[in-house]
Amino acid sequence: DGRIAAAQLVGTDKRTDIAILRVEGDSLPVIPLNQDYTANVGDVVLAIGNPYNLGQTTTFGIISATGRSSISADGYQAFIQTDAAINPGNSGGPLLNIRGEIVGINTAIQSTTGEFTGVGFAIPSQTIAKIVPILIENGKYEHPWIGIAGRDIDPDMASALNLKDAVGFLVITVVEDGPAFKAGLIGSDKTIEVDGVNYPIGGDIILAVDGNEVRKIDDILVHLQRVKSVGDEMVLEILRDGRTTNVTITLDVRPNGN
Repeated sequence: DGRIAAAQLVGTDKRTDIAILRVEGDSLPVIPLNQDYTANVGDVVLAIGNPYNLGQTTTFGIISATGRSSISADGYQAFIQTDAAINPGNSGGPLLNIRGEIVGINTAIQSTTGEFTGVGFAIPSQTIAKIVPILIENGKYEHPWIGIAGRDIDPDMASALNLKDAVGFLVITVVEDGPAFKAGLIGSDKTIEVDGVNYPIGGDIILAVDGNEVRKIDDILVHLQRVKSVGDEMVLEILRDGRTTNVTITLDVRPNGN
């Protein structure tokens, strides 16, 4: 309604790009959050924000993809991708479904010019519902961490490793004293050359997390963000020396805070 009010910073989380502000006033409008919303490709959405400081602006589009993590510097997100126009100034505004419920928070675009090119990203409502209450209570959020690095199994690597299918995530590095290290996961310790290309071998291949198939690292990261917290256990199905086995990891706090 055009009112201007002072706000108090309550908490921030750099990894999910969420900040909580407290505003006091009478009859403040509230948009409901649909934390049970499951994003599906093709769903109609609207983005509200303040692009280029023009004032409240609404744009319209569909959900283009879900579970995107590759645009994040730390590879930790599970963004909703949308073609609703998102530009500088839209960050922090809601992504709405056709019932006017919040299904995401607009946060980023992928562009070579810094302007809208049809590829925008929003933090999903499940992440909002998980993190915001803790930010309000504690002012910060502790992200769970496994402590591994590696690469997805592509067809060329599957052929080099004599694997039947190009699925899973090959563990190359295990961080010392991290959750995976304590659980006994093994990283690659040598390479094999095939047609002039070196491929890492000898490491565990993660095939599933908590019974959910892993086709690439995104599947692990999305599972971590959506349903796991520090202190939780996570069961990994791994392929080691030609045999599958289960390893239970107790998740720890991701180092370096936010």
